[in-house]
Amino acid sequence: MKMDKVAGSGNDEFYTPEYAILPLLPYLKPFNVIWCPFDTRQSNFVKCLTDNGHKVIYTHISNGENFFMLNKECDAIVSNPPYSFKTEVIERLFQIGKPFAMLMGIVGVFESQRRFNAFRTNGVEVLYFNKRVSYYTSYEAKETDLEPPFSSAYICHGILPKQIEFAEITKDVKKKRSIKNVSQSMISLFDEVTA
Repeated sequence: MKMDKVAGSGNDEFYTPEYAILPLLPYLKPFNVIWCPFDTRQSNFVKCLTDNGHKVIYTHISNGENFFMLNKECDAIVSNPPYSFKTEVIERLFQIGKPFAMLMGIVGVFESQRRFNAFRTNGVEVLYFNKRVSYYTSYEAKETDLEPPFSSAYICHGILPKQIEFAEITKDVKKKRSIKNVSQSMISLFDEVTA
């Protein structure tokens, strides 16, 4: 899918796979309550953060909960925001004043004067991946089905110990596990036959 089609589609609902959330977890240990402002109960952010001991508050526009009108009590804010509102989201996050980590398409994120000014004034941190993140287009999807033509990274403030951190992500963990299990089964079967 081309960037202009993503930007102009009017659809900002792309769902994050768990493998893109796991590298962020070590940096979230000091925070107890995390607000996921663009998420529902089905979100992998909500599930993964809850499973790792955080109290999670989640809100979503589909429930009438507008991020730009809310201010939840929390220690940090984590999510994958709507692409078409990234400037407004970043400005609002700095206005709220809590540590945050937003998974965003990295192309052009620093090429807006408004975002440039916000980052220069407030500071910015980046958690950059070795691979592109593939997204789900629905919660029901079993496999990621959106391969964007851009890299994603966490744009952060008050989360990372350095201005830039690098993380390796592993896609298709389940597939690799099943291939390994099949290989082990084949070896065991071969050993039985030849014994």
